[in-house]
Amino acid sequence: MTITSNDRYKFQEILEQKVAEVAQIPRRRTDIAIERSPDQMDEVQYSADRELAIQNLDRESGLLRELRGALGRIHDGTYGACVQCESAIPSKRLAAVPWASRCIQCQEAADGSEPERTESGQFLVHAA
Repeated sequence: MTITSNDRYKFQEILEQKVAEVAQIPRRRTDIAIERSPDQMDEVQYSADRELAIQNLDRESGLLRELRGALGRIHDGTYGACVQCESAIPSKRLAAVPWASRCIQCQEAADGSEPERTESGQFLVHAA
């Protein structure tokens, strides 16, 4: 199914709103400061808090990159096509994840949950 220009405009608005939302999340780098304490339990808690803050920053940065990438695909006219196999991404998937750059099959392969396929549809076998 091809995405209409009206749909593209709607997705662009959604993506721009999400970029603004994610960009406003305070990036508290102070949360990743190394704190010292003579108490071993405090050290463990500080370490866990620091790791969580790093994971959150990484997730937010990745989402922002994906959102900006989707906006770029809207502007260059490739939005709605899988960046890997170039097939149309179903509108239900885009409605759920407007920044999706891959169809479900290619995303599963990229995530490692399904064997990769060649262009001819054959499964690739990876030696362990």
